[in-house]
Amino acid sequence: MTGKEDVATIEEELPPGTLPLDAWHRARGARMVVFANYHMPIQYEGIMAEHSWTREHAGLFDVSHMGQLSFSGEGVDEALEQLLPSDIKGLKPFRQRYSMLLDEEGGILDDLMVSRLDGGAFDGADIYMVVNGATKYDDMGWMIEHLPDEVTMNHMDEQALLALQGPEAGDALATLIPETAGLYFMQSGPFTWRGVPLWISRSGYTGEDGFEISIPADNAELLADALAALPQVKPIGLGARDSLRLEAGLPLYGHDLDPRVSAIGADLGFAIQKRRREEGGFFGHARVMKELADGPGSRRVGLRVDGRLPAREGAPIFAGDVMVGEVTSGGFAPTLGAPIAMGWVSLPHSALGTALEVEVRGKRIVATVAPMPFVPHRYRRQKSA
Repeated sequence: MTGKEDVATIEEELPPGTLPLDAWHRARGARMVVFANYHMPIQYEGIMAEHSWTREHAGLFDVSHMGQLSFSGEGVDEALEQLLPSDIKGLKPFRQRYSMLLDEEGGILDDLMVSRLDGGAFDGADIYMVVNGATKYDDMGWMIEHLPDEVTMNHMDEQALLALQGPEAGDALATLIPETAGLYFMQSGPFTWRGVPLWISRSGYTGEDGFEISIPADNAELLADALAALPQVKPIGLGARDSLRLEAGLPLYGHDLDPRVSAIGADLGFAIQKRRREEGGFFGHARVMKELADGPGSRRVGLRVDGRLPAREGAPIFAGDVMVGEVTSGGFAPTLGAPIAMGWVSLPHSALGTALEVEVRGKRIVATVAPMPFVPHRYRRQKSA
């Protein structure tokens, strides 16, 4: 393993990269932009049309820019529990959890998904993790710095990652891989398609039912072709992915989350299970417990914005003449036919129903603190016995 400085240097020197499906996207008329230092499709037909298609049918997203990491070795659970506030020891095989990478003061370095493997089922490892593309090299450097020598981390950069999202995603994927019908939300496992090994989880970041599929990059185009040929499926760009996750009330790292904010203020306390709160042993535990007891100084909230003008990231939020926060994500919600936003406001102004104002193009517009998600999640959950 290299040191943190070496990883950071590599990141700085890299020109924008191309994903395994770059030519595939361009052949389908995608408009490409640079995001997370990769050329990525922002739209094909148009953001509104792609958003609606995903809400009604199934959208295929290329998220291969994300960092796929695996971990193995003696004491891997204990080592990761120092860096993540979630219960890793209690994570059962073929299950996954949403978690965060925290710094020593409890600031959020990244949010991520972590899965328990079993019997070397994927990369011969014990733990599989998916981190954000824009932060993956920083994340790797941080973990290299803090993991013991007995734990091995592997950057699985030979893997592509596809997300199939929408109410018809389950039927569509079962057409190609019938066994995936047995998966429920936040379950995962190894599958095979045409002899190609896959790791598939029933999860995603749109609020819809769906899957994330890790596949060797050399085989990604074959699977993308097979999925896109199904009547339920169309390729969808980054633009609709962002509007979908905003409607779902899901934070985007680097916008709604960063090292200045805490898990409790971000309303992500669900990711810190009871045992971890009680036992501690992770970076930022003292801050978590203090904010659970006393409340955070500010909180991430949803906002319903009056009128038709969307409030964008950076728009100041006011209570009377006092600036009490800032919009961190905002836009027009196609499903609702109205503008919505997410932002951070001081705790006294964070209660549901609080009437505030956002400044858009020099005008003050009424914005009301609203519950999230703005559009209900439709995950396929396993019913309790």
